[in-house]
Amino acid sequence: MASWLDDPDVAHIDKAKLDFLQMLVFESSNLSKEQMLPFLMAAAKRSRDNNVSFTEEEMDTIISTLRKYASPEDIEKMNKMITVFRNRKN
Repeated sequence: MASWLDDPDVAHIDKAKLDFLQMLVFESSNLSKEQMLPFLMAAAKRSRDNNVSFTEEEMDTIISTLRKYASPEDIEKMNKMITVFRNRKN
């Protein structure tokens, strides 16, 4: 089974960034809606502590690539996480 990490669309993104994201995806897979915001806040701090940041273009590419490999349930979760994250930025 192909992994989103092997998709040619994300080949130009630093492997360390993709590995960081993969770790977050794995860690968040069983979280409830109530647990998601604290998790995202901790993940944001961890990314700052590890000097991991993404450009808007990288994030758009990653999100569209993840959607190609995700189940409908995972896409729904992703959309909720993106909404929470974008609302926190504003």
